Amino acid sequence: MNLSLYLLTVLIWGTTWIALKLQLGVVAIPVSIVYRFALAGLILFAFLLLTRRLQPMNRRGHQICLAQGLCLFCVNFICFLSASQWIASGLIAVVFSTATLWNALNARIFFGQRVASNVLGGGALGLLGLGLLFWPELSHHAASRETLYGLGLALLGTLCFSAGNLLSSMQQKAGLRPMTTNAWGMVYGALMLGTFCVVSGVPFGMEWNLRYIGSLLYLVVPGSVIAFTAYLTLVGRMGPERAAYCTVLFPLVALNVSAVAEGYQWTAPALLGLVAVMAGNVLVFRKPRARVAEGVVEAR
Repeated sequence: MNLSLYLLTVLIWGTTWIALKLQLGVVAIPVSIVYRFALAGLILFAFLLLTRRLQPMNRRGHQICLAQGLCLFCVNFICFLSASQWIASGLIAVVFSTATLWNALNARIFFGQRVASNVLGGGALGLLGLGLLFWPELSHHAASRETLYGLGLALLGTLCFSAGNLLSSMQQKAGLRPMTTNAWGMVYGALMLGTFCVVSGVPFGMEWNLRYIGSLLYLVVPGSVIAFTAYLTLVGRMGPERAAYCTVLFPLVALNVSAVAEGYQWTAPALLGLVAVMAGNVLVFRKPRARVAEGVVEAR
């Protein structure tokens, strides 16, 4: 079951870039995000109400959902979209892939969980692999003040993503399932981002054509309703640090799709990066060997 959820998340989020490209046009990007999560939240609520699976939440649960909506469905996206104006997408992918390491560190700080060495090693190996995959793009990126702005925003977006992971983990430990918390979190996030758009004067337009509506529906149903539910379920089952290795594999799927659809050419460094990413994946999910208990009486 975990493997199915993991592969589903990687395949969906590894292809959402196609839908995001098709979204570019008349409608402002922040407004498209509002539409995406407002619709996704409403679909989740409709499904939960029809199937009688909507769980009741107390005040604390709603407060955590509000924070999750702010981190995971609002600020996270604003940061990455803003960062894309300053730095290349490959550099954003590398920064975002550090989520594995941030999740492990934050789980240690806030939950007291032991940081497994194989998770840290696998995350570092995956980060190295992504660096090799995007090396041609990264090597031509000149250092400047704009680059620092972009890196800072990408890092802030990654930290918000990590915080959203931990908040979901808290909710699941309290017995709340991701579908319920996602429904509230997406609606809260859409409301906050929508308020930001109104205050900042961003117009709420709509593009009534197959390209925009089709891409929006792909981002709403597979990209949000299905993928976020699958991913955050993995966070609860496997831990935030292991689940976050998905962020290393998204660009790998995207590059393979690009090779077919856009003629992306694999190079020797990219293939080496591919090997490193896959090796990191194996390392992250390797079961640690059973430790010999300390203080065992020596054999006579």
